[in-house]
Amino acid sequence: MNKIITSSDSPQVIAPPPSIYLIGIGIGVVLDWLKPLPFLAENVVVPPGAVIIAISVIFIVAAFREFIKAKTNIDVRKPTTSIVSAGPYRFSRNPIYLSMTLLTIGIAVLANTLWIFVMLVPILFTIQFGVIMREEAYLTKKFGEEYLRYKARVRRWI
Repeated sequence: MNKIITSSDSPQVIAPPPSIYLIGIGIGVVLDWLKPLPFLAENVVVPPGAVIIAISVIFIVAAFREFIKAKTNIDVRKPTTSIVSAGPYRFSRNPIYLSMTLLTIGIAVLANTLWIFVMLVPILFTIQFGVIMREEAYLTKKFGEEYLRYKARVRRWI
């Protein structure tokens, strides 16, 4: 029997999370172009920026692998078919958003612009209230006690 998937079988987030981060980074870049706000000496930006970006990539790859193993959708606009609680999901309910946040910080360091850091405030506000809260309500409704046990065991961010 084929399961009919309706558009309501998703968290109904306000936008795909990568778009939220990219828009924030883009605004930060434009603001830096209009009024540069460097915060590090130019000769020290590459090593820490590269390390932070590398760590973010490692985390996001690990998180994606767990979604693939669980055979559930990574795209938040599609139905979730299972609760992923292995790999980085043992420590954070949102390792992908944590990775995107680290990536944004790494880009801010590499670009040496305080504006991208400033943009993290509205980015994280939007992620928290426009994405995570909606996902948590959806997962609670869809998986009930299974998700509530996971939620009680694992922190939202770290």
